[in-house]
Formats: sequence, C-alpha cells, structure tokens
Amino acid sequence: MTTQRVRPDRVELYYRLVDADDIDGLVELFAPDTVYRRPGYEPLEGHAALRAFYEGERVIDSGAHTVDHMVVGEESVAVHGRFEGTLRDGSAASLRFADFYTFDEQGRFATRDTFFFAPLV
Repeated sequence: MTTQRVRPDRVELYYRLVDADDIDGLVELFAPDTVYRRPGYEPLEGHAALRAFYEGERVIDSGAHTVDHMVVGEESVAVHGRFEGTLRDGSAASLRFADFYTFDEQGRFATRDTFFFAPLV
C-alpha cells in the first residue's frame, strides 16, 4: 500500500509544467532541500540550483515529454518515457528517459534521478 506522501499526480504535473516552461510551478513541486541528479551535471541541491538549471543551464529549449510507463511504489515513483523537442542550439532531440522520484512528508520531490537511454558502454 502506498503512503499518501507518494504523489504520482505531481509527477504527471511536473512533465506538463516543464513542457509549458512554467519554472515557478515546477520548482514548487520539489522540497526546498531536494537533490536532483542528472547525467552530465553536478547534483542540483535546493530550489536556487533547480531554478538556475531550468532558466539557463538546461540544453533543452522546448519540447514534449510522453510518459509511457509509471510504477508507483510504497516510497517512490518510477517513470519511463520519451522526449521530442529542440535543443538551445536549434538541433532536434529525440530520446528515451527514466526518472525516479522520492517524496518528503508533504508530497514534494525529495530526490529525483534521471537516466537517458544512450549508447555509452
């Protein structure tokens, strides 16, 4: 049985907000002391780091996320999906991803880990 703090609805909302470029809205989904780990970046810790990432460091300019699968556990949510969009340099991006979320007591994202389906090894 999942606890009330595990909020798959907030995970779905996150993708809508990021695709709409609603940085204020998406940052509020994260706990103030959140840690977001993403390949190619140092861990992003806290709201200020998230805001800096989404406002300038993120290489994606625009696009749309599609969630293909979501698994809701007792303490976390896992997502497998696709992204289609444009990078800041104007090139097209098409990739598969997996995200793993944990939650704080208020149902905000305590941690997020992102992985990309890419031929690295």
